[in-house]
Amino acid sequence: QAQIVASGGGLVQPGGSLLLSCSTSANFFSVYAVDWYRQAPGKQRELIAHITRPGDSTTYADSVKGRFTVSRDNANNTVYLQMNSLKPEDTAVYHCNVPPLARNEVWGQGTQVTVSS
Repeated sequence: QAQIVASGGGLVQPGGSLLLSCSTSANFFSVYAVDWYRQAPGKQRELIAHITRPGDSTTYADSVKGRFTVSRDNANNTVYLQMNSLKPEDTAVYHCNVPPLARNEVWGQGTQVTVSS
């Protein structure tokens, strides 16, 4: 079964940066908009970034606006999340997904981001 896999997480100091990538073996990204989510321990999953299918429009949650940038490379079936000025409260497991899978609670592999000194 095709999955959506996020990668690029790790441990970073406050103020640092990370680039997350999201890829899939299926054609999900060529058909749908893509969303980035995160879930911190004990908290609900939060939608933090959205990019339209052609990549011409993006939206962000207030918690990441001005610090995170979502982009996509449709030719290579990859979506990115550039995260700058990271804060300890950004610590979470990050996933990307497409709307129909998210609505049906189908989630692929996430990536852990830990912001700590």
